[in-house]
Amino acid sequence: MAYSDGTNDSSQRPMTGRDDVSVTDSEAVEAANSRLNSALDALEAVVERRREHDHGGKMLAAQVQALGSDRSKLAADLDSQTAHTRRLEATNREIARRLDLAMETIRSVLDAHDH
Repeated sequence: MAYSDGTNDSSQRPMTGRDDVSVTDSEAVEAANSRLNSALDALEAVVERRREHDHGGKMLAAQVQALGSDRSKLAADLDSQTAHTRRLEATNREIARRLDLAMETIRSVLDAHDH
C-alpha cells in the first residue's frame, strides 16, 4: 500500500483524513457525554430539592392543620368557660340578692322585736 510520505510500510497508518474525523467525532462524543452527565447531575439536584420542598410543604400543611384543630378546640373550650363564668356570675348575683333579702328580713324581725 502506498502512503503519502512515499513509504510502503504496513505498520504506518494511511493519511486519508478519516483519522482526523474519528478523533473529532470522538471528542464531540466525549464533550456531549460530559454535557449530558452535567445535565443529569443538575436534574438530579433539582429533583432532590423539589422532593425536599414538597416534603417541607407537606409538613407545613400538617402543622397548619394541627394548629387549626388546636385553635378550634381552644375556641370551644373558651366558649365553654365563658358560659360557665356567666352562670357563676348569675348565681353570684342571685345569692347576693337572697342575702340582701335575708338581712332585710332579719333587720325587720329585730326591729319588730325591739319595738
